[in-house]
Amino acid sequence: MTHVTGPCLTANDVVVGYRGRALLPPVNLVVQPAETWVVVGRNGAGKSTLLKTLLGLLPPVFGQVARRTGLRVSYVPQRLQWEATVPMRGREVVAMGWDSDWSFTWPWRPRHVKTDVQAALRRVDAEGFADERFGALSTGQQQRILLAQALVGAPDLIVLDEPTAAMDMVAEREALRLLDDLRRERGTAIVWVTHRLGEGLRDADHVCFVDAEERSVLVDVPGNIARHPLFLQHFGQRVGPEVDFNAVGAGRD
Repeated sequence: MTHVTGPCLTANDVVVGYRGRALLPPVNLVVQPAETWVVVGRNGAGKSTLLKTLLGLLPPVFGQVARRTGLRVSYVPQRLQWEATVPMRGREVVAMGWDSDWSFTWPWRPRHVKTDVQAALRRVDAEGFADERFGALSTGQQQRILLAQALVGAPDLIVLDEPTAAMDMVAEREALRLLDDLRRERGTAIVWVTHRLGEGLRDADHVCFVDAEERSVLVDVPGNIARHPLFLQHFGQRVGPEVDFNAVGAGRD
């Protein structure tokens, strides 16, 4: 594992929202290297808004987000708004994980970039459709391409907004295994939004549960979140009994 000192990201009394209007109460969290954080909540609860604020894509209404100097961050959104209008191949989208050059200069990219792109495609099992136009791919295939894009720059922190929502069960398990491999091998920190509560809470070190309707934010270890009355009120029937939250995190390295 890569040893890096200091937290990747710290949120101090961060209030998220739009146009100065608060959506949630203050959020306080510290994301350390090699940790997995899961953000859960109902639709419209503020999960994506929180992610974008932590990334600096949205300004906080109040408070401060501190990111470690030189932190390399990759972001996997739910979808790309330009996917139907920009005729990029899958591997060109992956190469954007190295830079944001949209000039379609793939043939002239350095050899090491091409090698790293191919390795990332192989890790997410996307080599078979990497030369097809991104906008023509299925949603599940697009998510694999975006996951490969997140991997190619060797990030310190990967932030994902429902990265496996359109994947089948086998692909989802492989994606989650890959993320955990990165955490263990490279010390990569993972922050992701999911509706798959059983898998998400089972694999997390910390959970951030947000509820805009109840004006509530809970940040704790998975077992405490799973037993909280507000969480049980909304999700008690959706977390399978096979998930032993008292044992979550035990044995992780």
